[in-house]
Amino acid sequence: MLNAPEALAVLAAGVAAGAINAVVGSGTLVTFPVLLSLGFPPVVANVSNTVGLVPGSFSAAYAYRRDLAGHGGLLARLGVAAVLGGVTGGVLLLLLPPGAFRAIVPVLIVLALVLVVVQPRLARALARRRPVPDGAGPPSAGGGAVRHVGPLLLLGVFGTGVYGGYFGAAQGVLLLGLLGVLLSTDLRWVNGVKNVLAGLVNGVAAALFVAVGTVAWQPALLIAAGSVVGGLIGGRWGRRLPPVVLRATIVVVGLAALVNLLL
Repeated sequence: MLNAPEALAVLAAGVAAGAINAVVGSGTLVTFPVLLSLGFPPVVANVSNTVGLVPGSFSAAYAYRRDLAGHGGLLARLGVAAVLGGVTGGVLLLLLPPGAFRAIVPVLIVLALVLVVVQPRLARALARRRPVPDGAGPPSAGGGAVRHVGPLLLLGVFGTGVYGGYFGAAQGVLLLGLLGVLLSTDLRWVNGVKNVLAGLVNGVAAALFVAVGTVAWQPALLIAAGSVVGGLIGGRWGRRLPPVVLRATIVVVGLAALVNLLL
């Protein structure tokens, strides 16, 4: 049972994580260490953190509802891949020994950061070689073309979902890098898609963890309350950030995630 100062610390961490997740991702790197510092075992802390951040993911997605209007079919196709990946990752967390995936996490984060940095040039090169097909979908909120959802994108979303269901830190960075190259150059609109997919991954993984009964409910509920507030705040600010600023923020948060995991 957490005392009052500990509960306030978890609540504040939930607000910060919800805002970070809405803008970039990697809010887990705020809440997960706080739970560890309070004495929760790593797996219990990870599970409780995942459950707590679900409401914040959807509150952030709600902030982008106008930007995502008209893209329901696209979100449904990507959402199926994300859900399947999230379930797979959650099962792996419960079955595999701790740290099994941690060896490849730094590599994935570096790859994501490279994709975010080179995304405009690479996306333009892909567009020249593969024109946007008719019926690929309406343009994004910023007017950027939205490319067809192909097997490579679906496989990437599934793989990111596996990682998100297993641990989740920097899941948003991975999704932004992937979607920015293979879906649209409009990074602010892509951020809204990312929030929907991350919410689905966290949601199905959380449902699995609740069913298994490994959740510490007091910190999970405190994180949930804080992440809703943080998600709404972060979603509003994230929609206003210029693409260059948003890209720089992604790189800074991704590098912080990388250093945290390596240390």
